[in-house]
Formats: sequence, C-alpha cells, structure tokens
Amino acid sequence: MSDSTPSAPAGQRHFFTGPIIKTELLLEWLDQHGVTASTADAEPGADPDDLGREMHVFVAAEHYDRAYQLFFAEREDEL
Repeated sequence: MSDSTPSAPAGQRHFFTGPIIKTELLLEWLDQHGVTASTADAEPGADPDDLGREMHVFVAAEHYDRAYQLFFAEREDEL
C-alpha cells in the first residue's frame, strides 16, 4: 500500500484504507448511518478475488465530519 493519500473523486474525501473485507463492512455501516461512501482499488491490477486486497473508502465531503465522529471518535471514548 502506498503511504500517500489517494486522490478522492470530486466532492469526496478519503476516509479509510484497508482490506476489502473490512471496507465492505464499513460501507454497509456508513450507509446505515446515512453517510454516502464509495470505494476504489488501492492497488491497480490486484486480484479481484483476493479478500485481502487494499481498498480506499471515500465519503461525500459534506458527510466527512459526521462519519469521522461516528467511526473514530466513539472508539476514542471507549479507551
């Protein structure tokens, strides 16, 4: 995986990068909370059947702060 931040599609911000199996769950979770999100391959040409391949998750710019609070801030409170 590259250490650089990926280019987000227009109107979206990079939110998370991880294995596809985690990003699919994250997309479902974000959708259940009304947050618009999409994915893109982190490694072009990766095997599409590899459940460990890296994916980027992008959220609509207007939903980014809410997504961050839902996904990251609550976890910080649990520590």
